[in-house]
Amino acid sequence: MQTETTTLYRPTGPEELALVKESGYRRWPPRLPEQPIFYPVTNEAYAIEIASRWNVRDSRVGYVTRFEVRADFMARYAVQQVGAAHHTEWWVPAEDLEELNDNLVGLIEVIGVYGAEAEDGIRRDP
Repeated sequence: MQTETTTLYRPTGPEELALVKESGYRRWPPRLPEQPIFYPVTNEAYAIEIASRWNVRDSRVGYVTRFEVRADFMARYAVQQVGAAHHTEWWVPAEDLEELNDNLVGLIEVIGVYGAEAEDGIRRDP
């Protein structure tokens, strides 16, 4: 029987991605004390917007990741619209992040790189 999953996207900078890589692309790192919520987004277009605008501005490079989480786990969280129609995301409390990690199915994938050339061998989006 195949597990039903929900696809999530996360724009990220190089520091967070380095921690994901250390986990074997299997876990998101704990949130910092000033980060009470983990914000995966619902669609690739929104993730690209954030990675290419904000992460590049702050870190010279932005990554878009994609990952699958068990659908029954993600059903606990309502999708939040935070701007335009495609600006939608889940607000997962920091204290639930380890449980989210336990409900990941497969690996966290890097599907896009924006800004400065990646030095770690991750492919650059055309």
